Amino acid sequence: MLIELGHFALVLACVLAIAQAGFGFVFWRASGTATRFVQQAAILQFLLVGLAFAALTQAFVSSDFSVRLVVEHSHSLQPLIYKVTSVWGNHEGSMLLFVLILVLFGAAVAAFGRNLPRDLLTLVLSCQGLLVGAFSAFVLFTSNPFWRLDPAPMDGAELNPILQDLGLAIHPPLLYLGYVGFSICFSFAAAALISGRIDAAWARWVRPWTLASWSFLTLGIAMGSYWAYYELGWGGWWFWDPVENASFMPWLAGTALLHSAIVMEKRNALKIWTIFLATITFSLSLLGTFLVRSGILTSVHTFASDPTRGTVILGMLAVFIGGAFALFALRASSLRAGGLFAPVSREGALILNNLFLSTATAGVLVGTLYPLILEALTGARITVGAPFFDLTFGALMVPLLLIIPFGPFLAWKRADLLAVVQRLGFAILAAIIVSIIVFALMGFPMSLAPFGLAIGFWIMIGALAELADRAALGRRSLAESWQRLRGLPRSVYSTAIAHFGVGVTVIGIVCATAFETEVITSMEPGETVDVAGYAVTYEGESQIAGQNFSADRGIFAVASPWGTTHQIMAERRVYLVSRMPTTEAGIDTYGFSQLYIQFGERMGETGRVVRLWHKPLVTLIWLGAVIMAGAGVLSLTDRRVRVGAPKASRKNAEAAR
Repeated sequence: MLIELGHFALVLACVLAIAQAGFGFVFWRASGTATRFVQQAAILQFLLVGLAFAALTQAFVSSDFSVRLVVEHSHSLQPLIYKVTSVWGNHEGSMLLFVLILVLFGAAVAAFGRNLPRDLLTLVLSCQGLLVGAFSAFVLFTSNPFWRLDPAPMDGAELNPILQDLGLAIHPPLLYLGYVGFSICFSFAAAALISGRIDAAWARWVRPWTLASWSFLTLGIAMGSYWAYYELGWGGWWFWDPVENASFMPWLAGTALLHSAIVMEKRNALKIWTIFLATITFSLSLLGTFLVRSGILTSVHTFASDPTRGTVILGMLAVFIGGAFALFALRASSLRAGGLFAPVSREGALILNNLFLSTATAGVLVGTLYPLILEALTGARITVGAPFFDLTFGALMVPLLLIIPFGPFLAWKRADLLAVVQRLGFAILAAIIVSIIVFALMGFPMSLAPFGLAIGFWIMIGALAELADRAALGRRSLAESWQRLRGLPRSVYSTAIAHFGVGVTVIGIVCATAFETEVITSMEPGETVDVAGYAVTYEGESQIAGQNFSADRGIFAVASPWGTTHQIMAERRVYLVSRMPTTEAGIDTYGFSQLYIQFGERMGETGRVVRLWHKPLVTLIWLGAVIMAGAGVLSLTDRRVRVGAPKASRKNAEAAR
């Protein structure tokens, strides 16, 4: 009965969303009645979709095999955590999660957007209601997760074994909170274009929602990267998979949007560009949805191979993106450019930042879509692999990374570049010295790695230099500098911390790429192999039985260069229902570095093929991402960002009525 209640709740939410959109678009100029209606409708939709999602989750947890989706993607032997993650480990359930995130952000704006002008709030929630109505209808008519089976089978087919991992409990929800969360930015942009309310206050209202979505997406991408690193057994942290690119492109565009919104808020400039970025960011999210669910890609990340669903999503993509850009084209001629500024200024640096990020997004987009378009037009199949993306993306990112520390030191409107270089002189010198010391310790290997490390240290030291400069360290007494440092706004700290996190990630990427050691060999019990100074001894294997799998477990003793000894276990599993084999890597962490062991095929009676990697400072890649996301959260705690534009006075509010 609960599953029917969930189905009915989703139907009600769909109808209510359509009513919300229609009523709001018609009466957005009218009295506060329309505003109150769309606010209440947005909150009620969240409750209804939450009920639908809870009903589906209960069906998976209780192994209700009268529900077709449970039969296809769960099994009674699965651990409880993987029964829960099975809810979104498939197309239908993940689309319901998509709708849940849409209504979550709509309800959040309805509840916390009381400082917004009445007409803008009504239009934002109406646009969000239109999205909810379209995607909930898509779920109901093409991807209904609530279908019953009669008679019900005794058991199910189980979740894809590769997805039976704790990472799946974390990665998809975070990712959806990110790129689906950008729907609010899209709704703000559409509402601004309809109402004509495009000013600095609009940028201040949209920035906290952009920050929240960007922070979640940063964590989601980082978690997905780490999941692929340890679960797929390839030892790599990024593969330029088209589905990975589908989430990375909105992140790049969202990063540009964050910086552009700052210029619009502070200087009332870049209004046209900021609206465009808000539109394109969610458009890229919709494009990613199409790539994952249309069946045109084959990947462990994809959910559907039904071309009918892909066609429907493509139609929705055309309507929403085409409609938004048509509205943009109609309004663009009436938009004023905003304040003027010199090329050498903070505005100029942020525009340069946007230029590189937008070009990088375009490069990734071309590399992702070109093989698909070529195959559709000519039937020829080609692949665009890592060399293209590494060269194109790397060439664009290097100059961007070099200018990051300069931005916060530049004044608004006009700045003195020579004075900024002098203020950053210590940071430049420190970055060079640290890089030389590191490479002296490593024996000065011939590669581009010294340059990469220098960039990473330059960004990190530059971020610290920004805080030191604002605190007047060295120009005032220590006590006064400390008081100035404590008094800095949290948004200033968040900027420095985010840039510091970028530097941490750069160092992790450089070290893990340039200094990685790999050994592929066959090992007999008792045999020892040296990997970057670590003595790895294969002690043998044992057979274990999990709740829904059996496994051969390889046991390895590792003696580190510092004299410590650890035991690492790696597995080859076979799941009992699907008979699908998987590899569970053995990983041991030493500081920020890791020793990674893959337990391979049999060689003879007792031998095994073993792949071993030493990955220096590889964890810095994900630590930097966590630091960046944390900086976004810290910025949200700044009252000036969280509250947004000041609320109109009661006198003005009454006059507006």
